Amino acid sequence: MKMKDKNCIDSLLNLLDASPTAWHAADNCTTRLAEQGFIALDEKESWDIRPGRAYFVMRNSSSICAFIIPNKKPSSIRLAASHTDSPALKLKPNEEFYKENMLMLGLEIYGAPMLNSWVNRDLGIGGRLIYKNAAGKLIEKLVKTDAFPIVIPQLAIHLDRTVNENGLILNKQEHLAALASIRKDHANGKNTNKKKSKEETFLDRVFKDVVGNGKVLASELFVFPLEPARRFGENQELISSYRLDNLASVHAVLEGILDAAKPHDHTIKMAAFWDNEEVGSNTAQGAGSPFIAHVIERIMISLKLNREDYLRIIPHSLCASIDLSHSVHPNYADKHEPRHPVLLNEGIVIKTNAQQRYATNAISSAAIVDICHEHDIPFQHHIARGDISCGSTVGPVHATLMGMQTIDIGIPQLSMHSSREIIGTADHLSMCRFLKYFFT
Repeated sequence: MKMKDKNCIDSLLNLLDASPTAWHAADNCTTRLAEQGFIALDEKESWDIRPGRAYFVMRNSSSICAFIIPNKKPSSIRLAASHTDSPALKLKPNEEFYKENMLMLGLEIYGAPMLNSWVNRDLGIGGRLIYKNAAGKLIEKLVKTDAFPIVIPQLAIHLDRTVNENGLILNKQEHLAALASIRKDHANGKNTNKKKSKEETFLDRVFKDVVGNGKVLASELFVFPLEPARRFGENQELISSYRLDNLASVHAVLEGILDAAKPHDHTIKMAAFWDNEEVGSNTAQGAGSPFIAHVIERIMISLKLNREDYLRIIPHSLCASIDLSHSVHPNYADKHEPRHPVLLNEGIVIKTNAQQRYATNAISSAAIVDICHEHDIPFQHHIARGDISCGSTVGPVHATLMGMQTIDIGIPQLSMHSSREIIGTADHLSMCRFLKYFFT
């Protein structure tokens, strides 16, 4: 593997290990953007956008729009879009309760995770806390700890004799609580499961060094597997990790916009990293929000352009919605469309669906295929079996909201929505190469 390619894959592994939640992913991305000269903007403040410069703005600390302004009047936009969130398990607000002498933490489901992949794993806790410090100021703080691992224990096979025949069946209310510790003072189960204002909780103890003498007012916390991302395969040609869907795409888009830092004459180069795709995108920071529309409009206003200019630039623009695709599964080949096999390490994937679950059409597809042909980038076509419905992405949401030509692409993946997913290194490098030329 070439040193540049090795550095790219190492960078992906680092992002995966450092980003257990969407907030961490956004923070890590903006750190790199700032290091490369992108100027931070605040939605609450007025903007002074200048030709030839690069900027980024955040929303909810979990969504980002980064863009490079052309040297002359913009006439089009090249937008690459992905999402920062992944299917997960989230701590409930009153998370702490006792069963006999066992301190348990209640969890709820975010998106559509493969639940059986979460049991019997060491899990860390990460997310964000909002607390009031000694000076009375509200502080938002990212947290990520592996010092107090928790585990969702599975029922022993002796008590569930048919588990290997019928599969693991989990009740989402009763069976997704994590064991945190043993407390002898609650051996008789006398806890009321109500959080008292002055009672120190397990999470108070876990994050005491973070908050100090401050008072936590609110939190959004997820659990995450503690196994690090890693390469595997005889030639290190595969990667396994949590949150490859969709941090692999986030990383590729980030690498693309950073490689394309030189301004174009007339095209705005733009990257969108939305949150909440896994729960439908209909949030203030999701693809269904006016976040990107607002950013584009404010760019136009700052450049002294008008509403007519804004409306004209949209039909001249192209969005590449980037999310992972299903690879042919070696043990379940009959689950895939036989004449459209998608294989690991055989190139990027163009996704189509007649029901418009993907935004790809002939016009947007032709533009992408042309780039692939010109720069010798391998690509494949994905379509679901006629008797199995496919998922969806931010692509159709964005296309509906903005009226912009959009294509859905990605790279192949095994074990999608599991707590441990698999991609091919060559596919990720192909996507990074594609995005470099997409922006230039």
